[in-house]
Amino acid sequence: MKRSAMVVLLAFLMSSMLWAQTTDTGKPRKVITDASIGGSNYTFYRDTVYVLDGYVYYEAPGTLTIQSGTVIKGVQDPSNGIDLGSCLVICKSAYIHAEGTPTQPIVFTSEYDSVALPDNGPDPGVDYTLDQGLWGGVILCGKATLNIAATAIIEGLPPGDARGEYGGADDNDSSGVFRYVSIRYSGVLVEANKELQSLTMGCVGSRTVVEYVESFNSADDGFEFFGGTCNTRYLASVFADDDAFDYDHGFRGNHQFWFALQARNKGDNIGEFDSGDVGALTNPPLSNPAMYNVTFIGRGDTATAGGNAVRYKEFAGGRIFNSIFADFQGTNNFNIDSGSGATCYNRLIDSVDQLVHQNNLWYKGAGYTAFNQFVSKNFQYTYLSNGGHANTIADPQFTNLTRVAGGGGDFRPLAGSPAYTLPRKALPADPWWTQADYYGAFGPSNNWIGGWTALSELGVVVDVKDNAVKVGGTPSDFVLRQNFPNPFNPNTTIRFDVRSDARVKLTVYNVLGQKVAVLVDGFKAAGAYEVQWNAADVASGVYFYRLESGDFKRTRKMLLIK
Repeated sequence: MKRSAMVVLLAFLMSSMLWAQTTDTGKPRKVITDASIGGSNYTFYRDTVYVLDGYVYYEAPGTLTIQSGTVIKGVQDPSNGIDLGSCLVICKSAYIHAEGTPTQPIVFTSEYDSVALPDNGPDPGVDYTLDQGLWGGVILCGKATLNIAATAIIEGLPPGDARGEYGGADDNDSSGVFRYVSIRYSGVLVEANKELQSLTMGCVGSRTVVEYVESFNSADDGFEFFGGTCNTRYLASVFADDDAFDYDHGFRGNHQFWFALQARNKGDNIGEFDSGDVGALTNPPLSNPAMYNVTFIGRGDTATAGGNAVRYKEFAGGRIFNSIFADFQGTNNFNIDSGSGATCYNRLIDSVDQLVHQNNLWYKGAGYTAFNQFVSKNFQYTYLSNGGHANTIADPQFTNLTRVAGGGGDFRPLAGSPAYTLPRKALPADPWWTQADYYGAFGPSNNWIGGWTALSELGVVVDVKDNAVKVGGTPSDFVLRQNFPNPFNPNTTIRFDVRSDARVKLTVYNVLGQKVAVLVDGFKAAGAYEVQWNAADVASGVYFYRLESGDFKRTRKMLLIK
């Protein structure tokens, strides 16, 4: 075979394999029960579909490794006739190394989900508009400090089984790595007020890595934290039937880029925040996480039911800055429990940053212009309207707010949005934080939810990996410049000019005309930009990149040599 023909064939195979790597089509299945997993190390391989049958505990000492692109499914009715659902439990002192990638996420889902088919009709097993609670979820147990007792058993697990224990005295504990993971159709009601969630973290310590995790269509909460000090980034809770984010029992840590989206017909609070239980409300450590760049989107201001944007109860605290709260109904958007005794109101008025909401953007619609339309209690109105707290009512101007499959949603604010111009709260000095010159979870070059999530597969959001950086002033015309270096391996830089504020799309194609990557897709202010393309996942060969904006269309050629 000639070299040129081989390059074409390799490029074709790489592009056609990209989707197949995250599906279960034609792969062998391996049933995993509690008795079949263990040892010092165990690996889930991407060439096999793993089926969780009942409560599966992975105990110490050992590391459970899950390769990128692996699909794990949960059985709704376990074969042992005892367990009320299926779930994966990483026990105290055990580790999980689940590290997916943007193109090969790790998917936890229902046994009924084909994964290869979109869940909006073509897949006969699941329908994202209807199905929830088809299996349990994932549980991480750590040894960080708990404030209701020395230790406890995770809610929803058998109370007599010590393997479900969490809590200890090591706030620097590590449960491993959990990155680029999508958890779908989970959530099981075990008994009254006890459920299994998409991802439950019991006293997970600060050395655990939890980033780029999606909870999709949970029958209960998306993410639940029982104490702990873990630091999290890029968490998405979509269409949860109860709370998107729920924490209690002394939860702390740093948290940035949280996103929550409610369906029109389901969802309680986006955030339900507690500190302790009755009788232990003021026990240290108190819940007091720091949260920056949150985007919480409710059911819509015309919805007939639903909960709060955030609700603080049971002596909870928390600090939220540079965030967006939009599309909520009613007047309980900022609900702080008050009354006699130890209440969240006491922490709100405390002078030591116990409960703080500052430099945040609030929006319900054009007719809502005062904070007394967002809250029902006078002290809440007084707090939000205090100019020193820098809370603002304004339209964040999302590029495209939608909840429907194929809707092409984009939750980045448009150019000129107040999300880019309002004064921001400075980030703490800790280098863990990511600098962000905008309010909310998404910025012009930070559309992190596309590509690896169920939300993206369904087309509810566009798959845009836009890392374009503005490098110059206002050009006189639209221009697409030659990439450099060229030839390249595997990184190259592409520069382009935008004459006036406009929607811009920059796409990479292979020699067969198949789309390989979308580097830019959104509104850009007038200016000169550059964007990098990392071609590590594609084969050597000739590629074309095309810039489109209105009537302007320009294509150039580049060469990848590995």
